[in-house]
Amino acid sequence: MGSPDASVPPPALSPEEALRLLEERAQTAQHELACRTDAGENVLHYLAQHGATATRRAVAANPAASPHSNRLLADDVESAVRVDLARKIGRLFPGLLEVEQEHLRDLTVATLERLARDQEPAVRSMLAEEIKHHACVPKHVARKLAGDKEESVALPIIEFSPVLNDRDLIELVAATRASSVLTAVAKRKKLPGNVSDAVAARLDISAISALLANTDATIRTKTLDRIICQAADVAEWHAPLVVRAELSRGAIRRLASFVGSALIDILAKRDGLDGPTRNHLKRKFVERKRREAPQIPPLAADADAALRAGRLDDDFVAEAVEECHKETVVRALALLAKTGEAVVRKVLESGSAKAATALAWKAGLSMRIAFKIQTSVMHLKGRDLLPARGGIDFPMTEDEMRWHLGYFGVI
Repeated sequence: MGSPDASVPPPALSPEEALRLLEERAQTAQHELACRTDAGENVLHYLAQHGATATRRAVAANPAASPHSNRLLADDVESAVRVDLARKIGRLFPGLLEVEQEHLRDLTVATLERLARDQEPAVRSMLAEEIKHHACVPKHVARKLAGDKEESVALPIIEFSPVLNDRDLIELVAATRASSVLTAVAKRKKLPGNVSDAVAARLDISAISALLANTDATIRTKTLDRIICQAADVAEWHAPLVVRAELSRGAIRRLASFVGSALIDILAKRDGLDGPTRNHLKRKFVERKRREAPQIPPLAADADAALRAGRLDDDFVAEAVEECHKETVVRALALLAKTGEAVVRKVLESGSAKAATALAWKAGLSMRIAFKIQTSVMHLKGRDLLPARGGIDFPMTEDEMRWHLGYFGVI
């Protein structure tokens, strides 16, 4: 076969194909220009007006675009364009204000304001993230973003913006119910005492945890004392409280009354403690360590061993009840009544004083033990209790007690 004839022209383009090819090449050229910082403001402005979405996004991200182009793109129909613009404006905002012409500075501020009002949270969130550290942001813009209903918008400004002053922060704390907002305020660097007071007064667990962990926050002694008064049941506050530098001797003693031994040990190692306080902490450490040690039941609590030794009797069960060894009581009753532990638990959980009394009788125990089981194991009170007859005797006949036992399958 011969080679193709090089003189044969390519197939003719249809008008539609020609237009498509022209449009594709035009868009490629436009996008390349939109990305160049030397394309010129007029070219970029034209592309911001007439370019495709990708081209307008490139202009929005281009630092060489004029304030006029930026303001135009702030109203773009595509949110992706506005997100790119918010990223650029936020990042470059301090430098954009350095232009000499006042009307250009005003245009830049107008663009910032428009983006701060954008209906898309993604746009406002991007703007807030980029301007959160800028001190040159107009106060009304920072306050608007700080009050935004979207946390992704509000929290970066609340936590970091140097534009917000103490009054702004206190107003935010007073106006919100959101723990996240309180926590963002609590995390701010160099937080003054009056703002710390406002956060602490809300008694929000997460916010106060953040406040106590914030070593840059000033917390007044009275405020710390109020927090400590509420802290016994809030374990999250214990560790950050213990390491606060502002603790008074009284606060240290109060903390030692409820924190764990490891935290008492940290308190005892603080510099500047007087002798009495140090000795008090040593005593508290020993006491807490003893309480924290696992409680090993006495040998007498082994019901099976007591049965083998002939000591599974009233005294054994009374001791187990008094020492709150419920499982030992269950095992003892099961062994003595010759029934299963599951049956004993059903009787004790039934809330029936008559059934528990009948079980104690079946186990060969006294009415005194039956009554102890009602009060200390079943925690019955008042009319739910079944007292002894004549102070020592069972208050039911044997037939009655057998009937109650039969209900639980005990023969």
